[in-house]
Amino acid sequence: QAYNCLIHFYKRVLTMIPVRAILTMKVLWCVVLMFGLVVGQEDGGPMVTKQVWFNITIGGETEGRIEIGLFGDIVPITVKNFYELARKTTVGEGYKGSKFHRVIRNFMLQGGDFTTGDGTGGKSIYPGGQFDDENFDLKHYGAGWLSMANAGRDTNGSQFFITVVKTSHLNGKHVVFGKVVKGMDVVRKIEWNPVYGNGNTPIKAVEIVDCGGGEVVDPYSVALAAAYD
Repeated sequence: QAYNCLIHFYKRVLTMIPVRAILTMKVLWCVVLMFGLVVGQEDGGPMVTKQVWFNITIGGETEGRIEIGLFGDIVPITVKNFYELARKTTVGEGYKGSKFHRVIRNFMLQGGDFTTGDGTGGKSIYPGGQFDDENFDLKHYGAGWLSMANAGRDTNGSQFFITVVKTSHLNGKHVVFGKVVKGMDVVRKIEWNPVYGNGNTPIKAVEIVDCGGGEVVDPYSVALAAAYD
């Protein structure tokens, strides 16, 4: 009975409102919805178009998998390089079998040197082994962001790093092109793996024992914030 009374009241109110006013309200409501959708898109982060995964061991012990989303629409050249190196199946030709050679707590984890393993080597898929900085549209927003390591401007090869904190001082100097979407617990395990003395070389080797990747069928956006599991 209460429900019937509510419906009756609603119908009476509608009959008291001019048709023009009702139409105006509908138009305004559509505008609000459209504005909300646009704002939502603008406020959203970059779209993940490809994903890469790393299976990690520390000191020979399996620790888990890191999954990384790549932003192919924003930095396609950089993404293609990383993506193809992650899909190489032969050790010494890509990331498979390579190590995180440099680990600095409260800063970042660096890897990708699959030729010498100590941070002095590595090469891109492009002629000459290096390629230019594509753009600096994305920033180092917090933990879990993937960026190219370099030896100065326009010296990108295969080395990369994953941030473990916000590193704003690197903005405009290193090309950001991905974000960890799963496996931040593994990232933290690498971060807290002991290093030699006052250096940054892990005592227990951190190895990418296997890796791969694929296209994302339904691209999705990630937040411009730190990565969490």
